[in-house]
Amino acid sequence: MEKTENKNQGVQLKPYTLKELARIYGVSTKTMHRWMEPFEKELGPKRGRYYTIPQVKMFFDNLSLPSIYNEV
Repeated sequence: MEKTENKNQGVQLKPYTLKELARIYGVSTKTMHRWMEPFEKELGPKRGRYYTIPQVKMFFDNLSLPSIYNEV
């Protein structure tokens, strides 16, 4: 019997670390940090190691990649 999965296209909108965001965009953490610099004031501080859902959403909207994300 073949196993099939119903995977939604795109990325889930949830808290992410810098490393996880870099993996989503296919870049290094150094590049990801550079991309985030223009939005630092708007983003505000992380909560521990994670960027919050509103921070991640704002970042996705400003960078426009990935174009599709799913809210949890």
